[in-house]
Amino acid sequence: MTQPAPFAEIWRGPFLESVHEGHAVICDEAGQIVESWGDPAHVILPRSSSKMIQALPLITSGAADAHGLTSEQLALACASHNGAAIHTDRVNAWMNTLGLSDDAFRCGPQEPDDRPAMEALIRAYEKPCQVHNNCSGKHAGFLTLNAHLGGNAEYIDPDHPVQRACLEAFETVTKETSPGYGIDGCSAPNFACTLHGMARAMAHFAAAPEGSAEVCLHQAMRLHPELVAGEGRACTELMRAMDGKVALKTGAEGFFIAILPEQKLGIALKAACGTTRAAECAIATLLVRLGVLDANHPATRKRMNAPITNRRDIMTGTLRPAAGLI
Repeated sequence: MTQPAPFAEIWRGPFLESVHEGHAVICDEAGQIVESWGDPAHVILPRSSSKMIQALPLITSGAADAHGLTSEQLALACASHNGAAIHTDRVNAWMNTLGLSDDAFRCGPQEPDDRPAMEALIRAYEKPCQVHNNCSGKHAGFLTLNAHLGGNAEYIDPDHPVQRACLEAFETVTKETSPGYGIDGCSAPNFACTLHGMARAMAHFAAAPEGSAEVCLHQAMRLHPELVAGEGRACTELMRAMDGKVALKTGAEGFFIAILPEQKLGIALKAACGTTRAAECAIATLLVRLGVLDANHPATRKRMNAPITNRRDIMTGTLRPAAGLI
């Protein structure tokens, strides 16, 4: 098996203190590998980076049209949001149109990552609800599809029609038979594939014809980057930095994807250590390499050649991309 390649380096003064490694693949519209680092055949769980694939049946089934879903709702179906008011207000409104309450979710409550939202809960002596879960938009999508299919309430069960539809979509776009699944943080199954398969799927999204379900989803993400993640987050800031020309999505344990419609390319990468900073540095570096992201944009500089400061705001080192990615 090919070993992971260096992704990112931590320098403290003149000393190389640590190195993050990982695997990355860039695919073209034919599903062929344009460039790769590490092992393209490495089997991975894409985690939340697969949300736009899980949202495909929402459109292809006719459920999105039947329920009049907007581009904002489609972006939320692909989101790992901060739980800010701009996210929870929209998800709650969506649930109201379905005639459902917070109890219908199966994602579990989560403290919002958005500080004003968390402080508002504390001041009100309230506990977080399931709508604050970063995956509540995806689950609202599952519930919309479930209403269309007439399934039972346990829509996260792997054998439920909703999840069978997600698996079919996953295997179609990755062009692989999934070897299995793990249960994600939001309790839904997360299907496995190779890293090449995931990059192939993202290139499929990038090259899909206008009006297709794939284009509707990545276009919604690019139109509403603030709904896909939130303020301060890499997905939101880097999509804005590229003027909405590229769709980005992070996943837990150091995963990241990119969909580049103009170039008809897809990227998938996995930091072997599962570290977010390594994945963010790597995706920013590859986007700069491909000429779609300005290396000097402030959003880029937070993640590539980024200063590391201490509690006195003294610069103590830098987070740099490994030479092989540049």
